[in-house]
Amino acid sequence: MSARGWWLFAAMAVIWGLPYLFIKEAVDSFSPAAVVAGRTLVGALLLLPIALHRRALGPALRMWPWVLAFGAIEMAGPFFLLGHAEQTISSGLTGLLVATVPLFAAIIAAFRGDRRALRPLRALGLVVGFGGVAVIVTGEGFAVRGDAAGLIAVGEVLLVAIMYATAPFIVATKLKDVPSLGSITLSLGAVGIAYLPIVLLTQHQVPTVRSTVSLAALAVICTAVAFIAFFALIAEIGPVRAPLFTYINPVVAILLGVVVLGEQLTPGLLVGFPLVLVGCWLAATGGRLRRVAEPDLAVTSATPIAPVPVDPPTEPSPR
Repeated sequence: MSARGWWLFAAMAVIWGLPYLFIKEAVDSFSPAAVVAGRTLVGALLLLPIALHRRALGPALRMWPWVLAFGAIEMAGPFFLLGHAEQTISSGLTGLLVATVPLFAAIIAAFRGDRRALRPLRALGLVVGFGGVAVIVTGEGFAVRGDAAGLIAVGEVLLVAIMYATAPFIVATKLKDVPSLGSITLSLGAVGIAYLPIVLLTQHQVPTVRSTVSLAALAVICTAVAFIAFFALIAEIGPVRAPLFTYINPVVAILLGVVVLGEQLTPGLLVGFPLVLVGCWLAATGGRLRRVAEPDLAVTSATPIAPVPVDPPTEPSPR
């Protein structure tokens, strides 16, 4: 890999580990709906000139029903659920739970007829990965509050992981000939506009400066800049190796939560974190250190921050 490729790889490893910190700070005084609207609208406005220059919007508009479906599953639902969940649980735990995307992607691939997802090592990866989640959630003194609110928040983040695992199949089957930049820009704009009326009903306090800066950073750094860098990384090292940085994203999320927000590094995270990552790696690769060319029956999650699921990926969308 070239020096430029390494710099881009390192940048993406950090950038898509940041959203959980910024979401945690933003929902301190913004409603979850306001965070969604602010992030998506600013991101869309920043990406729009690039999408227009590359003539990426036309093909996306022609497939608008599927683009909107993709936006609903990949952005509208997950962005809101993440914001709501982080009002209760830590940013580090959120980032780690989202990293279970490859586990759900393997299950979805199996239901779609991909028998490779049921090979012994991949099945073992599912058991190990979900075992890690169980350790984190149920262990004594571990990262989740034992009340209903904490368990609901965990459920919300796991639902996000399921949605992130589902959305790429829309891209692979219905939007495969549409430029990713066009689909992403149109989706971000549509989701932002759809959330504006909800913002008027849910935003009841004046946002703090800290929350406002975090929301701006979420939109600019973790959405617009992230995509520009990610497209450059794909051009530099190819679409198969590019998403490998997502194995580092949960580490960044946990460390930022501990260092910046003072979140507790619990025994549950220390034990469950490696189990989740090992499980994701086994479920995604079957234990191979190098990929073998196979039919693309499954694709990666379309947004930042989850290890590579089963087989070569499509370009992801924002986390």
